[in-house]
Amino acid sequence: MSRLKFGTFIAPVHKPGKNPTLALAQDLELIEHLDRLGYDEAWIGEHHSAGSEIVASPEIFIAAAAERTKHIKLGTGVTSIAYHNPLWVADRMVLLDHLTRGRVMLGVGPGSLPTDSAMIGLNPIQTREILEPNLSIILRLLAGETVTEKTITHELIDARLQLRPYSDIEVAVAAVASPTGARLAGTYGLGLLSIGATLTPDGFDALAHHWNVVNERAAHSGAQVDRSGWRLVGPFHIAETQEQAYRDVEYGIEHWFEYFQHIAAFPQMAVSGSNLREMIDFINNAGIGVIGTAEQARAQVQRLVDQSGGFGSMLLMGHDWADVAATKRSYEIFMRDVVPHFQGQYQPTIDAAEHARTVRESHAQAQLKAVEHMTQKYQEETQAR
Repeated sequence: MSRLKFGTFIAPVHKPGKNPTLALAQDLELIEHLDRLGYDEAWIGEHHSAGSEIVASPEIFIAAAAERTKHIKLGTGVTSIAYHNPLWVADRMVLLDHLTRGRVMLGVGPGSLPTDSAMIGLNPIQTREILEPNLSIILRLLAGETVTEKTITHELIDARLQLRPYSDIEVAVAAVASPTGARLAGTYGLGLLSIGATLTPDGFDALAHHWNVVNERAAHSGAQVDRSGWRLVGPFHIAETQEQAYRDVEYGIEHWFEYFQHIAAFPQMAVSGSNLREMIDFINNAGIGVIGTAEQARAQVQRLVDQSGGFGSMLLMGHDWADVAATKRSYEIFMRDVVPHFQGQYQPTIDAAEHARTVRESHAQAQLKAVEHMTQKYQEETQAR
């Protein structure tokens, strides 16, 4: 198993009425911040309604983020491929692949908000029926095939890409609690984005089962899968103390709960709590995520590793629980005090310091003898002149 990676999954979720221009600028600034801190990846969502998730095109957002960053990989989290002509989805991703020199990833799903699909005459059953045929077409196009096929919404005639991808574009399928995403990931040998990994007891309990489904479908189809392509998404906000973390989230956690409880018709994201303390307790006590300290965050990540059997990336769910400064600080503390424990960087420095402690006295004496020796040597040279 390769080193555990860390990143963010930004829908985003902003409180309606907030200046959208400023909110989008702050989202871009956050990704710049994560790039400087050394996070591995950032995934950006696609939504068109309900007033909070305000990125309409993750591809356009990624193009802007790519110009502001150097290392972090950028993924669509997700492109709602049921809404689009699959030819144009593949073509846009190839363009981004070239513009980013291989830093782009394609996350796909049916679209989470019924208020989005309703505006183009599709219901949730149809968007899920469209998902697999569109995904198949996109993969065939990326592989260089010429495709003639008719779907529920589009017809392709000798469709082909005029550019080859710059890199081997990584593709991942979104999953919440049902095995649909896991089935597609296994069938086509793709990554898996477990967006609801912790937000419901069913989602957490299904983690190991999801990978079993991936393996079973991969064996059936002859595809190759690896746990390094499995990403889990969960919410965190950490500070130097638990009390500070609690104070930080007073800024915006109530809107986040209001959005999923009463606005977004997305019952898979089932959260409960009618006041600030109940909301904080729900996140912490139900195992949803962590509002607290780095120590608590480490325990949560380890819990997910143990429950799942191992995965490739831990994605911190983007939210406006805290203001911009506290949010950036949370990501910084996480990178400083949580990430090293899961990337093999924590223990070596501890061991080196402990070894130096045990041999300090003998080395200190040797240093003093060396100084004494050179002092004596200098005095002898002086007397000999």
